[in-house]
Amino acid sequence: MDEDLEKLPQRAAEKREENRRFLGKLRQRPPKKLDHLMAELHRDEFQRTDCLDCGNCCRTTGPLFTQNDIGRIAGHLRMKPGAFVEKYLRTDEDGDQVLQDLPCPFLGADNFCHIYEVRPRACREYPHTDRRKFHQITSLTLKNTAICPAAFRIVEEMKRRLPGYL
Repeated sequence: MDEDLEKLPQRAAEKREENRRFLGKLRQRPPKKLDHLMAELHRDEFQRTDCLDCGNCCRTTGPLFTQNDIGRIAGHLRMKPGAFVEKYLRTDEDGDQVLQDLPCPFLGADNFCHIYEVRPRACREYPHTDRRKFHQITSLTLKNTAICPAAFRIVEEMKRRLPGYL
């Protein structure tokens, strides 16, 4: 995985325009069974991929924290929600609650999440490649191909399976 991760930014940059066009076409006219295909590709990829070998998302990208996330995580840490927000979060330019600093303070040296059981919804769903109505999040997917080797491989396989969108 280290080699994949090391080469990922360059590979994603080289494929960025092709992927942008491909995902844009999917967004405009999604195939009827796109969500079924995405669920299959996601399942197959994550049977081969162990996120503990990578952890790049936790080192480079912070999730959005909903009020439900904040309450659940604060309770798990035996903190009041306000104290959790003050210690770990900030409000970004869009008004969302995000981590103050990266890498994620809950990421261990072994890439294990210390709050895994109660992690934010955005973390549970990352890289969002099995999400319903996948065609609605193509710009997020494009961004994730530069962060997550599995997302990159899923998009590459999508292009092989849907050549009419290239």
